[in-house]
Amino acid sequence: MDKEEYKKYYSEVYRHSLAHILAKAVVEIFGKENVQYAIGPQISDGFYYDFLLPRNLTNDDFAAIEDKMREILKRREDWTVEELSKDAALALFAGQKFKEELINDLPADEKITVYRTGDDFVDLCRGPHISNSQELMGAAFQIKSVSGAYWRGDEKRDQLQRIYVYAFENKKDLKAHLQFVREAMERDHKKLGPQLELFMFDESAPGMPYWLPRGWKLYNALLEYWRSIHEEHGYQEISAPVINNRHLWKTSGHWEHYVDNMFIIPGHDEEGNMDIETADTYAAKPMNCPNAINVYRNALRSYRELPFRISQVDVIHRKEKSGELNGLFRVQAFRQDDAHIFVTEDQISSEIKDIMDVATEIYGTLGLTYKAELSTRPDDFMGDIEVWNQAEDALKKILDEQYGAGNYEINEGDGAFYGPKIDLSMRDALGREWQMGTIQLDFQLPLNFDLKYVADDSSYKRPVMIHRAIFGSFERFIGILTENFKGLFPFWMCPYQVGIVPILPEHNDYAKEVLQTLRSVGIRAEADYAYRNMKEKIKGFHAMKDPYIVIVGDKEIADRTVSVTIRGNKKMNGVPLNKFVDICRKMNLEHSLELIDSAE
Repeated sequence: MDKEEYKKYYSEVYRHSLAHILAKAVVEIFGKENVQYAIGPQISDGFYYDFLLPRNLTNDDFAAIEDKMREILKRREDWTVEELSKDAALALFAGQKFKEELINDLPADEKITVYRTGDDFVDLCRGPHISNSQELMGAAFQIKSVSGAYWRGDEKRDQLQRIYVYAFENKKDLKAHLQFVREAMERDHKKLGPQLELFMFDESAPGMPYWLPRGWKLYNALLEYWRSIHEEHGYQEISAPVINNRHLWKTSGHWEHYVDNMFIIPGHDEEGNMDIETADTYAAKPMNCPNAINVYRNALRSYRELPFRISQVDVIHRKEKSGELNGLFRVQAFRQDDAHIFVTEDQISSEIKDIMDVATEIYGTLGLTYKAELSTRPDDFMGDIEVWNQAEDALKKILDEQYGAGNYEINEGDGAFYGPKIDLSMRDALGREWQMGTIQLDFQLPLNFDLKYVADDSSYKRPVMIHRAIFGSFERFIGILTENFKGLFPFWMCPYQVGIVPILPEHNDYAKEVLQTLRSVGIRAEADYAYRNMKEKIKGFHAMKDPYIVIVGDKEIADRTVSVTIRGNKKMNGVPLNKFVDICRKMNLEHSLELIDSAE
């Protein structure tokens, strides 16, 4: 076991052991007869434990629980492991209904182990664990929060209280993590989005964002850039219906594999009762692929037309559990930056390379790096296993050539139900990894829809379909970018790129001229003509994080110049108006990440 493996193993063991200490502390505080304790696994920055308690916990309880945990650690109790029969385990945990359920779900001959912490607390666990509580004396921990959690994720079961705890080997590591958490909270898109007037939500449409005027400008700036890249790479953009008859989804396989995540518009049976299995049932599309297929088969294609690249940014809908919704990260209505490409088998490798070139260009423009991972056949796969093997082998060969054999991760069983995929994950300014784009190789849907093309020998052959997205969805990607840039978006993406401040009302006419000059060359500018203090106007544009704030007064009018405050409080004074316009145009054309801070 190398150093990194040992560190990972140790962190898992002590975090899981601390979870037992937490459970023991809660039992001692509330009394064994009043506590049902469920499960307590370790997680990336600590652990959590689920409880059914006589009352709801509040932040005021955190200190008492932490103190009790430290008191227990100071007892330096031994930890012992026992192996029990199923009957003996059930007798030991009699009255603890969650433990009883877990035990009853095990096979009759399952090896059941329990760990005792001292003489008065025992937990059902596979381990491993520490041997004595003194091993945890140097560990640093702090309760993060309490939230609701349904037993086994089932909203029809008991709602438990989940106590989350940060846990690290020492105080230094905990302090560093808490600083990271504070920084992440400052970047939280759910906070920044409303502050910057980008988007909102309303209970009338859960998980379906409203894009506000400023946010829609940002969205369209990103979309315009996305379109320009795809135009260069030979994509043709389409738009298709938002709802389709269920027969399309049955042919595609979504009705069988994905119907629980679809918004259904039921048809009616002969008696007039609503019935989703009737011919006039429709569904809001959760994916664009069947509609892209309809466009492909609108005409008989020749091999000369392949690769046939279709891009699409239609709204799609996916039904999610309310507890899983999370700002722009997890929504029920969004715009996927979709593309579907129809290729011959011998075009697969070159086409996927081109897709990766597109991803590299887009992520690079935003200062982001990415890595690729292979996701293979899931348990609920559709189609012939040999076809799956063929598709997986093709993707492995491509990644082997790109990265070298063994130099990329394989996520077993994490593919789409219709084909394996390459997932693209990127790292943000805080070092967090996000699964973003995906490249899915699909031999199955062309078979389901009996797709064809005319080969060079005039025979009919079946194309291979590649599903791919670079952002994943515009909504989620913008949420991630908001946090990555902390709302300080690159100039070319900003909702408004220039805020204009006339010092006094008599300077309004020149401010309007500056505004129109900027807008005439595609710069998104706004002006504040209100009769109020100049500093208040500047403060308003600062709050919206406009990259440049232009101030005009008597001197600027006389000299046909502008004075500019740059985001970050640098200044450029007396810049000729035409020179400032050129600066803005240059950053738009180059999709620059940095603001130009000199007129030289």
